[in-house]
Amino acid sequence: MLDKIESPRDLKLLSERELGLLAAEIRSRIVETVSKNGGHLASNLGVVELTIALHRVFDSPNDKIIWDVGHQAYTHKLLTGRAKNFHTLCKLNGISGLVRMGESEHDCFVAGHSSTAVSAALGFAKAKEMAKEPGYVISVIGDGSLTGGQVFEGFNNAGHSAKNFIVILNDNEMAINKNIGGLAKYLNKIRLSGKYFEFKSKLACVLEKIPLIGRFLVLSVRCFKNLLKHLIYQRNVFENLGFNYLGPVDGHDIRSLSYVLKKAQKCSFPVIVHVGTRKGKGHELAETDPDIYHSVSRKDSSRTFSSEFGKIILEFAKENEKICAITAAMRDCVGFLPFSQVFPERFFDVGIAEQHAITFAAGLAASGFVPVVAVYSTFLQRAYDQLLHDVSISNLHVVLGVDRAGVVGVDGETHQGVFDVAFLSELPNTTIYSPSDFFELKQCLNEAVHGTGLCAVRYPKGKEFAVSEFLVEEHGDYIHLPQHDLDILIVTYGRLFGFVSALPQRFRRLGLSVSLLKMIKIHPILSDCLEIAVGYRTVIFLEEGIRTGSIAEQFGAKLLEMNGDVNYFVRAIDDKFVPQGSINEQLAMLGLDSAGIESFVRSVSLAVVKRGNRKKNFGRFGKKSDEKET
Repeated sequence: MLDKIESPRDLKLLSERELGLLAAEIRSRIVETVSKNGGHLASNLGVVELTIALHRVFDSPNDKIIWDVGHQAYTHKLLTGRAKNFHTLCKLNGISGLVRMGESEHDCFVAGHSSTAVSAALGFAKAKEMAKEPGYVISVIGDGSLTGGQVFEGFNNAGHSAKNFIVILNDNEMAINKNIGGLAKYLNKIRLSGKYFEFKSKLACVLEKIPLIGRFLVLSVRCFKNLLKHLIYQRNVFENLGFNYLGPVDGHDIRSLSYVLKKAQKCSFPVIVHVGTRKGKGHELAETDPDIYHSVSRKDSSRTFSSEFGKIILEFAKENEKICAITAAMRDCVGFLPFSQVFPERFFDVGIAEQHAITFAAGLAASGFVPVVAVYSTFLQRAYDQLLHDVSISNLHVVLGVDRAGVVGVDGETHQGVFDVAFLSELPNTTIYSPSDFFELKQCLNEAVHGTGLCAVRYPKGKEFAVSEFLVEEHGDYIHLPQHDLDILIVTYGRLFGFVSALPQRFRRLGLSVSLLKMIKIHPILSDCLEIAVGYRTVIFLEEGIRTGSIAEQFGAKLLEMNGDVNYFVRAIDDKFVPQGSINEQLAMLGLDSAGIESFVRSVSLAVVKRGNRKKNFGRFGKKSDEKET
């Protein structure tokens, strides 16, 4: 059936039976592709029929469909001309695993973070209104999105004001882990009223078939029904915000979905359509464990930085009853499942609400507790104001486990953890650690838990990259591995050390002396590290993060103040977004893999030699010499 779908308009020509066959084929294609390439599985299997119904009823791209997060848009991609290239999903230069503007005219808005789609869709709707363009704007959000505050800012602004504006609430009772909190309970209450809506729909169908007076009876019953509904059920929160509420409707019944969506098109007020779906639908394992199969990737090792982080914090919590664990709807992903089982009274899942998580942690810290907040680097960006205003300004002791630091692979631009060092290091009263192995992770967390102020421990996705045998007894805030001659010093931290640890031996064969300095506590920059670097003729700083605001920039500025004659070179990520691909492909693309780093060091050494007796060029941070070449 997919071979017949070149655009969404082709769906309008299919029978209900053919639509059912199409849904089954789409599920099969998604499972097959994600099993090979990785990506989001359960969330996409749950919205197959919903996506078919949306494209069958509406006219994309004239009607704008805005996907919250975008990790559930695989069916959307298959129905909008990308089926032939779907095998490249999540691969380097392939189809994005999220919605990407520029990939297709049907992809209206980029989003990798939750709870943004209502606000963005309202912008599209108002733009259509001002330009006097026809068409609808549809925002598709999950029930997990309701735990993020921005979605209610959007609802509040849209109510009673937006025209041709429809919000689809895809309710599968799940975010990544099971939803928690008052809103989850509230939605459950609305779900329980589903029998009422089902009865109402069937009664209308029966009455409309009565000759002559059928239509009049339907209108009369509707008026009486609205009065009865408000007396018994009262208005729900969406209606109070100015939305016309329709639902709940079975999200796996294309016929029912199409009926409700057409009804939504006729409403004069903004509409919210409450759709019930099952995450992982059609795949037994994904239906049984939708949190585990939310995202699928090749498993490198049972021991990852995330799992080790969770074990270490649990170990510390057994000794210190003041330690609390906080996550934003990511309990299993950040390694907090064991903690939640052993100390449920000290574990807090706040939902998709990173801003709230940080200020909540600040309140705990101000009350004498030691809150440990585990969050992906990409999601920590959402709480910058809270880090500055609610934690740093009062010098409160909050510990951050910054997971997925550095490049992260297939999730691409929206999820790369390459910005956290730049924005964390500008916050006063902040200490940042970046371990390169599990031993250092424990050491850093121990210092952070017993430290002061905001303490961030950042670590990469997955397993240990490399552990060098000569580091066993030398762990500290930094590790210096000198050679006999002070030719070149490579300074780095975190995962990249696994790529440079073998360089001294390789370059020794070429008669070049290369020493290493691994920083473990990376901010504030230790004076000891600067003193070591001052003694070298050439210093190369390697960093898996953006250049502007980097530790490399800060280190270089201080170093050149101390020794203006040093040759200083930086290999970092230019200020750009890193596209999707495997982690190894991304590091190679950035010149931060073994081959790229070795090539860079060779080019630096040749450049220094060629300068001969010239006044040294100080690289990015130095001043150009006015002296001519001798």
